[in-house]
Amino acid sequence: MQAIQAKQDDKYGWVVVAVGALMTCVAFGSMFSLAVFLQPISETMGWSRGGVSAAATLNFIFMAIAGFVWGWVSDRHGTRIVVLIGSVLLGIGLIGASQATTLLQFQIVFGVFVGSAAGAFYAPMMAAASAWIEQNRSLAVSLVSAGMGVAPLTIAPFARWLTTAYDWRFAMLTIGIGAAALLIPASLLVRRAPQLATPASLTPAGAAPGAARQWTPAQALRTPQFLILAFTHFACCAAHSGPIFHMVSYAMVCGIAPMAAVSVYSLAGVSGLGGRLLLGAAADKLGAKPVLIAGLFVQALAIATYLAVGQLGEFYALSVVFGLAYGGVMPLYAILVREYFGAQVMGSVFGGVAALASLGMALGPVAGGWVFDAFQGYSWLHLGSFAIGLGAALIALTFPSAEKPTAMSDGEMQRAAA
Repeated sequence: MQAIQAKQDDKYGWVVVAVGALMTCVAFGSMFSLAVFLQPISETMGWSRGGVSAAATLNFIFMAIAGFVWGWVSDRHGTRIVVLIGSVLLGIGLIGASQATTLLQFQIVFGVFVGSAAGAFYAPMMAAASAWIEQNRSLAVSLVSAGMGVAPLTIAPFARWLTTAYDWRFAMLTIGIGAAALLIPASLLVRRAPQLATPASLTPAGAAPGAARQWTPAQALRTPQFLILAFTHFACCAAHSGPIFHMVSYAMVCGIAPMAAVSVYSLAGVSGLGGRLLLGAAADKLGAKPVLIAGLFVQALAIATYLAVGQLGEFYALSVVFGLAYGGVMPLYAILVREYFGAQVMGSVFGGVAALASLGMALGPVAGGWVFDAFQGYSWLHLGSFAIGLGAALIALTFPSAEKPTAMSDGEMQRAAA
């Protein structure tokens, strides 16, 4: 009977994975569609690119704050209520932003509501997939993250087509209604994993060395492993966020036609999907740490190469390499969190890691907008992103060996801070 139940649980786990992939695709595709809307909104409304890009910065700031809170809530009350609220917030944000009449209104509605909604899907659904699937955990986590890779192939071209056929307001309104109609029913399919139905007690003091330990969020957030993972993820996202967000605009500056420029962005997303699966499979064989370090180095070199491209074919080739790198490294952070800290507090811990990553993502859009407004080009954006990308790889080199972390005492925390 237990074997039959385990098989049933495993099958339903893949339903949760599929729902997670759908949610990350729709949520992040809707949020990142601002890259497609950037030029039409700026030209139609007379708002600066830096001002419109600031909405994306707010996206990531509020995604950071909300992601940690949503992860904590999902650990205690289950993921369903979190993603249901996120689905409602996403619809409100997109529909409301489509009706904004001032730049400030647009920044607040799109930035706060859409960002808070995205935070409800990423960390909670990655944690849920990790808790449901045991045998192919890296694949499951990669598939949930892969929804972000599919997003540029689906939402971005749809947004571009609607904007060309009608205008940006109608396009954003349509995407908002569609997102709510898809995700609210999908939220009802999310269930808590059986092994998390009743929280396990902490391992008693004096347990034998090497025994599995249940971490509290407070203990996990005080470990050097958490800090290294969080700051690596921060630098990684700070490096690639600007080049990704301004990819369409940069291609158009180089003389690429609008729909072709969107296809460059979409190709990077497709390549990112393949990168998630490829690097996830490599992590199962080689370990997550060395694969992460290699991916971060390739990402940095790809960003630097943007300084030398200008033709459509060159953009396509670079999109493949860049997408493989930035997409492939994303699920590896969740895998490392799960290996170190277990499933019980993964929502809280990965929510904390993702929170710093979101702050890193917040830097790129506004920095790129400011660079373009000031210099009428993106060279300084790519130079700065390259340097930050190298920094991410160097931080990753300091990862400890794959063993259970030890929480720092108050005295150790004080000495570290000093």
